Amino acid sequence: MKVNRLIAGAVVAAAALLATACGTGDAAPAAQQVQAATTTTTTTTVAPTTTTTTTTAAPTTTTTTVAPPVTTTTTKKKPPVTTTTTKKPKPSTTAKPAPAPVEGVPCAATASACIDLSANQSWLLKDGKVVLGPVPITHGRAGYRTPVGTFKVGWKDIDHKSREFNDAPMPFSVFFNGGIAFHQGSLKVQSHGCIHLSASAAKAYFNGLSVGDTVQVVA
Repeated sequence: MKVNRLIAGAVVAAAALLATACGTGDAAPAAQQVQAATTTTTTTTVAPTTTTTTTTAAPTTTTTTVAPPVTTTTTKKKPPVTTTTTKKPKPSTTAKPAPAPVEGVPCAATASACIDLSANQSWLLKDGKVVLGPVPITHGRAGYRTPVGTFKVGWKDIDHKSREFNDAPMPFSVFFNGGIAFHQGSLKVQSHGCIHLSASAAKAYFNGLSVGDTVQVVA
């Protein structure tokens, strides 16, 4: 813009000089010429060039791969199992022979006292031999039968009384099967399971038998 003003001023000054120097024509035409010259001035405006750069950034794709966990298996070898087989001895199939009965007695030689219920008799034995007997006895009545079998003397009481039967006296009692015992009693009346002996036989049985001795009862 300053250049255009300088050019216009120079043109006006030149026109004024021409008018003064020549001395021909009016001042107006010169002004008009100056004005015309001024009017014909072309102003060129150069628009700044705008360069637009568009940068498109490609999206970045990040792929993360997670490695699977590593499993470590440790196998311990078990020590070998040693099996020892012990052969069990075979049971003996040979049955022990029954003790031989004592001569004249229906019981084995291992018995210390023998009772024969059907004969109403009893014996004292020692080492397979008869010490006393046979002696008469009475045994259990109906409903109180004396059991058959082999038993052991459990205990003795020289002056026993029966709590079950109104304190009935049972002198020289030798118990061999629970409440069943040899003792002094009637040889005419049957008992409640005990073995009745005479007074002398009862004393002999009490003194001759010990706790643990075997008593055998046969039918």
